Amino acid sequence: MSVAWIMSRHIITVGMDDQVRDARALLDQARVHHLAVLDGGELVGILSDRDLLNATSPYCDTKYEHKRDGFLLDRRVHQIMTRHPVTVAPHTAVNEAAAVMLLRKVSCLPVVGDDGAVCGIVTWRDLLRYFMANAIQHGDHAA
Repeated sequence: MSVAWIMSRHIITVGMDDQVRDARALLDQARVHHLAVLDGGELVGILSDRDLLNATSPYCDTKYEHKRDGFLLDRRVHQIMTRHPVTVAPHTAVNEAAAVMLLRKVSCLPVVGDDGAVCGIVTWRDLLRYFMANAIQHGDHAA
């Protein structure tokens, strides 16, 4: 089976020059963990909730927030995003995508079509869901 069958087609994107504050709000509102970062329609990075955690202060939006904490949120997405994301094609086998994620130590794989456009995203949760459904279907009682 290919990743085209398990990928999420609802991709949420931000621009390179969007503020981190806005991207964080988008992650929260959409309840996702990854945003595709586009520049002129081309995928140039991924912004994950982990990137945000690493780049912002734990005091942001609390009563202990300092002025400098707010400045962290005023930065631009391109300053904290993961550049040159690892991608796969829609026809990539699910097993191969899982191996790529493990080998490259990434939590998502943007799915890019032949035209270079992002057509989906596969996360570790999508893979886990697929493998669990497969295990149950084949009678693996440990699942």
